[in-house]
Amino acid sequence: MDPIVSRDWLATRLETDDPPRIVDVRESWEYEGIGHLPGAVNVPFDRFRDEGDDAPGMLPGSEAFGELLSEAGIEADDTIVAYDDTHGVFAARFLVTALVYGHEDVRLLSGDYSAWSREHPTESGTVEPGATEYEPTPLPSEASPLIDRAGVEAALDRGALLVDTREEFEFEEARLPGAVRLDWRTVVDDESRGLKPQEELEALLAERGITPDREIVLYCNTARRISHTYVVLSHLGYEDVAFYEGSLTEWLAADGRVETGEADDRTK
Repeated sequence: MDPIVSRDWLATRLETDDPPRIVDVRESWEYEGIGHLPGAVNVPFDRFRDEGDDAPGMLPGSEAFGELLSEAGIEADDTIVAYDDTHGVFAARFLVTALVYGHEDVRLLSGDYSAWSREHPTESGTVEPGATEYEPTPLPSEASPLIDRAGVEAALDRGALLVDTREEFEFEEARLPGAVRLDWRTVVDDESRGLKPQEELEALLAERGITPDREIVLYCNTARRISHTYVVLSHLGYEDVAFYEGSLTEWLAADGRVETGEADDRTK
């Protein structure tokens, strides 16, 4: 199943008797004041992240996520399409969260609200779905893309490729040992607001040594930016990709080994 769907695909599916459930992860004032996709429910980004001091920005927990999807009127067998207005990075975080908690069919809209509104109708007002009783079924550890700090250490020892999806100045301040940099925005086309063509994506990944035959571990600061990169690599058929949920925030708190200094040609 391709985790990314086109705007035309979604527009066609919305005309059927069994349309996908659309989730808008923007702030409520954007959803209500600017408009939204037809039938979309609003699940703001801050609702599906843990804001506690111990784990800022991390996964909310399966029970909390289940309650959130119940409020949104979503069933476990629904096809979900998530979007935002920031090239998909916040919506990708929703997608990864849903996958980790066992939702099988969740997709990312290629582009975002701005891209959709240039081509297809939007609507205003609030969609208030009937509540459901959503029961998350978190993936077992062997099936989950999540990797913990000990797992990252082991991956380093195996020669896995660590991919840092942050900006250059962040990378130079501190990074995991041997990491290469792939700013998550590099894969986005500024004009279409969706992904760059597949051949271009494959070429820019290969320049950094990010190829399908490698074991890859993604990290950023609090796992938002790696969500988009994870979805993109899945879209391209990469199979051995781990998602370091704790990312650099946890790594530094545990006094993990880091490198600093100017990036080389592969990581600028």
